Amino acid sequence: MKFRFLLWAMGLLMARASRNNPAFQQQLADKDLVFQMQTLDGKIARHFFVRDQRVSSKAGVHPQPAFAIAFKDAAYGYATLQASNKQLAFMQGIQDKHIQIKGNPALVMWFQNLMKYLKPRKKA
Repeated sequence: MKFRFLLWAMGLLMARASRNNPAFQQQLADKDLVFQMQTLDGKIARHFFVRDQRVSSKAGVHPQPAFAIAFKDAAYGYATLQASNKQLAFMQGIQDKHIQIKGNPALVMWFQNLMKYLKPRKKA
């Protein structure tokens, strides 16, 4: 349940950033694609639409995402996405075959770069 909620919240944060954050919008320039995050069995999945410098999301599996990140299970996906060093957690998961990447790996790297814009702002 936590993983499903986290994916939904990520969609909300990306949608808000695509409306209000010029740096985030710049990262979306010239992108028109669908990507997906899911468990390996596909029981929990959410796909994200990127079009016209906006992001929206919808629950479920998309038939042809540009890339998909599949976690071995919901608990592992949640732990990886909540890790303090996400990049290291992703690399370790891929190495251990607990995370599978389907589709264009360059777009996965673009997505990981995009995630830094979703961190909460530090209070002055």
